[in-house]
Amino acid sequence: MKKLSILMPVFNEKATIMSILEQVVAADTIGLEKELIVVDDFSSDGTGDILRQLDASKYNAKILFHEKNMGKGAALRTAQAAVTGDIVIIQDADLEYDPREYINLLPPVMQGRADVVYGSRLSGGKITRAFKFRHLLGNRVLSLLTNILFDSTITDMETCYKVFRADCFKRITIRSNRFDFEPEITAKVLKQHMRLYEMPIAYYGRDYSEGKKITWKDGVIAIWTLFKFRFVD
Repeated sequence: MKKLSILMPVFNEKATIMSILEQVVAADTIGLEKELIVVDDFSSDGTGDILRQLDASKYNAKILFHEKNMGKGAALRTAQAAVTGDIVIIQDADLEYDPREYINLLPPVMQGRADVVYGSRLSGGKITRAFKFRHLLGNRVLSLLTNILFDSTITDMETCYKVFRADCFKRITIRSNRFDFEPEITAKVLKQHMRLYEMPIAYYGRDYSEGKKITWKDGVIAIWTLFKFRFVD
């Protein structure tokens, strides 16, 4: 395995986009070449202007733009078509997830032990911001429902950090457009009996005043999505 494709969906992250790009560039990928695929989902806060002015070669980046806002799942579907690496990792454009975790998440795939690795915020052992009890409860409920439906032992289905062997990622058809991407892809990973492992990660969560976007409505949609993809597709 020689190349890591880092998929970064972006929507209205003007305050953090340059910081996260620099962190990705600095991250240790255990000798893997980095390919950064950034998809701006029709940002309205100036993020798109920053990306258009960026020297993409400095970041070894492909920067793609949606002509209308479609959601995280749609952005990842666009990025999926541009992947040329051997391993894929999903990276949000905020600062909640630290690229220094790559060094811990990549080895199980590189060593041939795992097809998929999830970075769990809820398995303990790493620094985590102590707030948003309702979000914690929601994540626990969604992970429990996932485990009941698919006979798994996942602790954090909704995590951003998902690492895939590229061939496994490419054979998944992404149908969801928004945050329902997370339960959809988890359902398909489990239904296809991919070897899924979890690793604890640090989590620097942000509040709504700091730009957080996911809401309780997305949790309701996630429940429906888990049931839907348990029995179809």
